[in-house]
Amino acid sequence: MAPAVSTDPDGVDVTGRRLPLSRELIISAAVLFVDDNGLPALTMRGLGKELGVEAMSLYRYVNGREDLLECIVESMVSELHLNPDTVEPLNGWQAYLQWLAHGVRRIAQEHPAVFPLIATRHPAAPWLRPPLRSLKVVEDFLSELISRGFTDESAIAAYRAFSSFLLGHLLLEAAARTAESDIVVDSLGHAEVTAGGAESSVNAFPQVLRLGTRLSEDHSDNEFEAALENMLDRLDRTLAH
Repeated sequence: MAPAVSTDPDGVDVTGRRLPLSRELIISAAVLFVDDNGLPALTMRGLGKELGVEAMSLYRYVNGREDLLECIVESMVSELHLNPDTVEPLNGWQAYLQWLAHGVRRIAQEHPAVFPLIATRHPAAPWLRPPLRSLKVVEDFLSELISRGFTDESAIAAYRAFSSFLLGHLLLEAAARTAESDIVVDSLGHAEVTAGGAESSVNAFPQVLRLGTRLSEDHSDNEFEAALENMLDRLDRTLAH
């Protein structure tokens, strides 16, 4: 993700001095802005105001909002790129995929308002699949699996299945972290569900009413780990054949 900068969202360091603008500072501030205000609110003018500068000052470092969005995605996904310090502890392709899956999930958990951008932004090449939309990360993925016994075909199939798995779980998880609850319970214990602007009493749906508390329980950690293990088992069986 964007390099850490010892500033508040207005670009002031811990001593109270305003830091000079830089591409890295602008990207970091943009991530914080989206975390606090949501992606639709991000504009060059709004970000400039947060940083205490005119919007035109930002154009010296980023070429408008679209370039800024691309920078945000690149900064987030870059931490998933392998480096010599990362490779050493990864013993086997299963360990690599576990490390990668938890890395993507960490981004979704820490920046749920930003993650949909990573998941839906048009990739540099049409065959790249979000959220693994970086050429460096895909190169890592294919190289790690092929070097550990996967054929070209099975490595590509694993890339597609792994990407779909991450999107299916993490988009829902990110949405749950950013959305307000659609269920409101009054002091009498009656629940109402808002859908499309209309309210309907949950009392009309006995099974939903009876199981409502259990339906609202958060088992995302266990569900993610179980699904990840199942995927690794399927890939292992594919490799064995």
